[in-house]
Amino acid sequence: MKGNPARCVKYKTAIKMGTKLLLLVLLVLTGCKGNSQEKEKETKKESKKDYAMQKTEKEWQEELSPQEYFVLRQKGTERPHTGEYNLHFEKGNYHCKACNALLFESGHKFESNCGWPSFDQAVEGAIEYVRDTSHGMLRTETLCANCGSHLGHVFNDGPKETTGQRYCINSVSLGFDPGN
Repeated sequence: MKGNPARCVKYKTAIKMGTKLLLLVLLVLTGCKGNSQEKEKETKKESKKDYAMQKTEKEWQEELSPQEYFVLRQKGTERPHTGEYNLHFEKGNYHCKACNALLFESGHKFESNCGWPSFDQAVEGAIEYVRDTSHGMLRTETLCANCGSHLGHVFNDGPKETTGQRYCINSVSLGFDPGN
C-alpha cells in the first residue's frame, strides 16, 4: 500500500482484529452445545421404557423386512406417495406392523394430500407421544404404545370439523384388517 503510513498501520490492525474476531466467533460456535442437541438426547431418553411386547433388536431385524425395520425400529420415513395405505380407503382397522396392536379405525382416515396415510384420531391408549426435536424441527412423534415402534408424527393441521389433528403415519408401519 502506498500513501499514508499511519493509514496502512490502521488497515493492517483492522485486518488482524477482524481475523481474531472471526476466529473467536468460530471457536464459540463450534464449542457450543445447543439446546436442540440436549432436547434430542432428552427425547431419546423419554422413549426408552418397558413395553408390553419386548424383543431384542436382533429379533426385530429377523421378523421385519429391511424397510419395516428401518421405519419402525430406526425411526426412518418412507418416501411420500409410495406407501400401500396412502390412498387406501376400505373399511377396517389398521394395526401396528410390528406387534399387531390396533392403532386406527378406517372411519378416522382422510385424504390430506401429504403423501402418507392420515388419520384424525387414534384408538384410545394405542399411541405413545414423544417430543421430537430431530432435523431442527419441533414435532410430536407417534410410537406404538404396545411395542414402542415408530409410526410417524401427529400435527395440529387436521380437519377442523373433527379433532383438528393429522396423524401422519408411514404405510410400512401399518397392517390392515378389513374385518367383517
